[in-house]
Amino acid sequence: MRRKHEFICINCPLSCTVELFEEDGEVLEVRGNECAVGEKYAVTEFRDPRRRVTTTVRVRGGVLPVVPVATASPVPKRLVREVVRVLASVELEAPVEMGQVVMPDVLGTGVDVIATRPLPSARKGRG
Repeated sequence: MRRKHEFICINCPLSCTVELFEEDGEVLEVRGNECAVGEKYAVTEFRDPRRRVTTTVRVRGGVLPVVPVATASPVPKRLVREVVRVLASVELEAPVEMGQVVMPDVLGTGVDVIATRPLPSARKGRG
């Protein structure tokens, strides 16, 4: 049975409403996109939706109690909550460098979680 799925493409300011038609999991047609990026987005969103995760982790001895972190690339959407849950248990020691790997290969995805800003030590003369 042919089914229609609608997606709003988030790759550019046009925000195209893209329609994807499939049957038994096989993509038959994509329409409504203004460019090839929209078609690729809809197919990826249908087959393997992914999201970049951003959150914070605790830091001991820093000028702030937390540092922002993000996945270096998108992870499967179904794992987003689990990634956040795992990161809630992480505690770093200051100083933290921007780009520092906070958690390598989060949940076996092959994606590292990295610090997205530096966080110096609260102690004078360190970091």
